Amino acid sequence: MPHSYDLLVIGDANPDVILGPLNGPLAFGQREQLVDAGSLTLGGSAAIMACGAARLGLKVAFAGRVGDDDAGRYLRDALTARGVDTRALHLDASRPTPLTVVLTQGDDRAILTAPGTLTAISGDDVPTELLADSRHVHAASYFLQPRLAADLPQLFRTARWHGASTSLDTQDDPSGQWEPTAIDAVLAETDILLPNAQEALHLAGLPSGSPRQAAELLAARVPLVAVKNGAAGALCHNGHTLLTAPALPLTPVDTVGAGDSFDAGFIAALLEGRPPHEALRFAAACGSLSTRANGGTPAQPTRDEVLAHTTLSGAHVS
Repeated sequence: MPHSYDLLVIGDANPDVILGPLNGPLAFGQREQLVDAGSLTLGGSAAIMACGAARLGLKVAFAGRVGDDDAGRYLRDALTARGVDTRALHLDASRPTPLTVVLTQGDDRAILTAPGTLTAISGDDVPTELLADSRHVHAASYFLQPRLAADLPQLFRTARWHGASTSLDTQDDPSGQWEPTAIDAVLAETDILLPNAQEALHLAGLPSGSPRQAAELLAARVPLVAVKNGAAGALCHNGHTLLTAPALPLTPVDTVGAGDSFDAGFIAALLEGRPPHEALRFAAACGSLSTRANGGTPAQPTRDEVLAHTTLSGAHVS
């Protein structure tokens, strides 16, 4: 039976206030510091990924929870305006919408998040009919949503039973614990793992090492691992073969959300039937092109833009 949606995205949505770049250390003591740019935009790893996938032409649904407040309605409207079905984005009158402030400095950034509804999102927010009616299910920000994290193995199991593939982008663990036993259950139901280089090292249990080593170790636990490595591009491993792809030679305006746009491109390319080496180049181009403007969504590329900037046959096999 054909699915109504190409992609169901589960997880976080919040406004991002992005300020920067800072030219020195952040000053307290009621000091006012000026930066070159500031923006208010749609944020949250899951929400940015959903928008990127819709921009690439996928039919996308989103499931999650935000506050029944001005910020929550802003997020619902922003997702809808970008072509994402938000009927499963619940408005919670008892908790505020999450809010994130991003301070940029060079290629780095500091991220401050007030979690709000993130601690309340659970499997109850994800309609079973959406799990059954989607070709692929993606979840993001695993460590920020403890109730959802506990329910995610069963959600992924249900999706796979209905024929969907699954993917996970854990994002950072604010506690710094990276507890391996807690995540093993969801990795057992995950087809594609999408960490950045530092996250990959933590998930692989490598206090030091290379992204290649981490990808190889993680590919023993998940069928396909794609690791985002900033200006160095990206790599993926299927347990047998390591593939690498370069980033596009662009000077970034803002890298916020680039990894989420990469995720959208990788999943979109795989759902289109492209092999992993082509999907990796496509995704690397998506991440690079998303850095052309401030915020995670304003510069997300269309499929035609990505194809105009990359040769999909050129990934390196090692």
